Amino acid sequence: MPERRLLALLLVAPALAVVLALFVYPLCYSLASAFTTRDGAPSFDNFAKAIELYTADIVFTLVITTVSTVLVAILSAAIGGYLVLGDHPFAVKLLKWLYRWPLFVPFIVAAQCMRTFLAKNGMLNNTLDTLGLVDLRNVSGLLDWRGIIVTFVWKETPFVALLVAGAMAALDRAGIEAARNLGARGLRILVEILVPQVAGVMIVGLVLAFVTMLSVLSVPIMISGGSPTMITVDMAFRVNSYSDYGTANALGFISYLIAGLGAWIYLRRNIAGAAQ
Repeated sequence: MPERRLLALLLVAPALAVVLALFVYPLCYSLASAFTTRDGAPSFDNFAKAIELYTADIVFTLVITTVSTVLVAILSAAIGGYLVLGDHPFAVKLLKWLYRWPLFVPFIVAAQCMRTFLAKNGMLNNTLDTLGLVDLRNVSGLLDWRGIIVTFVWKETPFVALLVAGAMAALDRAGIEAARNLGARGLRILVEILVPQVAGVMIVGLVLAFVTMLSVLSVPIMISGGSPTMITVDMAFRVNSYSDYGTANALGFISYLIAGLGAWIYLRRNIAGAAQ
């Protein structure tokens, strides 16, 4: 028995060492530096500076990630619902093939592609101009907060939709067929039957998407160079321009609190489900 325990510890040790060295130690160090001065004295000065300089960016980050999460929820439910309820086999197969592609595109590549697609003279406006829908001379690009939302939604929708579509496909179709026999249309079946039954899976996916969008640097820094911006950009700016790790880590701690809000919603949902 002692030999087995020793062998188990030896097998786990490399992975544990990597986690401690690359994740736990940096996390503890960043939290400690957020609550101390450069001299090591306990202080809330870093948080005072972060609030004073970047309140608008903190609010902007929360709004952008929340709006993006809501749109991801709507689109993922629509995609999952059509894959389950769609009456056109070719359209269903085409959607199955198309919607997953953004999963394989890194955020930095997505941001660079969107810079070309959403620019004033980018592919989107040129296509609309060719179709006669807009006048290219009188339109502006979407390289601002709108572009950030578009990129986040395009990138994160397939991940949540994959979870939601799988959960919907696993449901008993008897309820769906009964609703159809009673005259319910697809949208009503989706909203009143499918979505409530997969709400738990959807919330898990949305929380993960929310936290992911909250941590991305490449999209806001490449899509929108203006102000306000997301706090990941502010953190990089404080470190690269001023070597101000204290304020950067204070902003990081604030992002932990925002991410904790998503985790709280997830845990509350699970606890409520278990109580029922």
